[in-house]
Formats: sequence, structure tokens, C-alpha cells
Amino acid sequence: MPSRAVPPPPSRRERARIDAIVATLKRTVREWAPTAVGAIARDGGDPFRILISCLISLRTPDRVTGPAAVRLFRLAATPEAMVRLPPQAIARAIYPAAFYRTKARTLRAVCRALLDEFGGRVPDALEDLLRPKGVGRKTANLVVTLAYGRPGICVDTHVHRIANRLGLVRTKTPEATEFALRATLPRRHWIPLNDLLVAFGQNLCRPLSPFCSRCPIARLCPRVGVARHR
Repeated sequence: MPSRAVPPPPSRRERARIDAIVATLKRTVREWAPTAVGAIARDGGDPFRILISCLISLRTPDRVTGPAAVRLFRLAATPEAMVRLPPQAIARAIYPAAFYRTKARTLRAVCRALLDEFGGRVPDALEDLLRPKGVGRKTANLVVTLAYGRPGICVDTHVHRIANRLGLVRTKTPEATEFALRATLPRRHWIPLNDLLVAFGQNLCRPLSPFCSRCPIARLCPRVGVARHR
């Protein structure tokens, strides 16, 4: 479990730095394609499609996630339709997503839980979204923020890595990063944070040898933990 020690509130200078980082990234990400889940959220914002596409996206690149979600939704666009599909059909639709056979069983089980516990509706509360087995904090936060516009911080490997590089947190796991950011990040930045940092991480702030020479926020970044950069 992550440490729940509350970090000190950011200083006025640090709040100004955070505001500048977010404002700059909002201008920059317009040049890049949205994430696969972000694109699905923009196309109607259906909570069920956002939830399912996020589960498909785990450890899977966007170029695979988007088409896989489209193929699956052609077969089943509701929890009722999904549970009628055999796992093999779901697996074929989402292939070559990582762990596609395991994900097929998870998708079907999550849909069954939505029907049994929530009448087929995707809940809008984080605690309820975490109840179906297979739905973790990253997925639940993303659904809460993108589908319902409620405060949440979705932390994946990109957000975890970049938040630490920027010195916003000092954490060892994505879950610890989420709780640290909840304590220190101004709430107005919670919802857009995932889309901003995922796009930034995919295009510039790579895990190894990031493109610091082309980074629009280089002057605001202490490069914590960066050994090599371009």
C-alpha cells in the first residue's frame, strides 16, 4: 500500500510553476493526436465505451487499442450484449491487445458485475467503480473524469514517471503518485492531467532519453532521475 503521509502544500512559487506547466502542455498537445481512450471520450463520452476501452488499453499501445475497441463495439456496445458473447469472440475482436485472452474474460466479468450490481449502468463514484474485479484505480479514475467530469487523478506509467521528473511528487508507485498529487495538485488540474502527460510522455518525455532539447517546459523541469536526454 502507498504511504498516505500528506505532503506539505505547495508554495505560491510552486503553484505558479504548476500552472505554467499545465498551460504550456495544453497548448502543446493540440499538435498531437489524442490518446485512444481520449478520442473515444470525445466521441460522445459514453461511460461504458470509456470503461471498456480503458480496460483494453492496459499495457497496450494506442495504435492497437483504438481499432480493437471499434471491433469489439461492433459486436457488443452494451453490458447485456457483451455477456452474451463467448470469451473467444471477445478475444478475437481485441487481438492483438496485450493479454487479450485474459482481458476477454475480464471484460465479460466486469459487464456481468455491472448488470448484477448496478443495473447495467456504469457507476459515477470511484468506490463503486472499484468493486468489479479487474477495475483498478487508473481505470476507475479515468472513467470518473472523462465520462462524468468528476474530480479524479488517473495515474498510469507516463503520469507517474513525468510527475516525478517534474518534481511534483517523490513516489515509487503510480498509486502513491495518485495520492500525493491529490494532496498537492490544485483541483482544477486533476481532470486534464492524464491526457496531458500521456500525450507528452508518448511524444517527448520518453522513458529513456527524453527529448529535452525540444521540450516546451524544459525551463520548468528539474529533470529528476534523467540520466540521458536528447
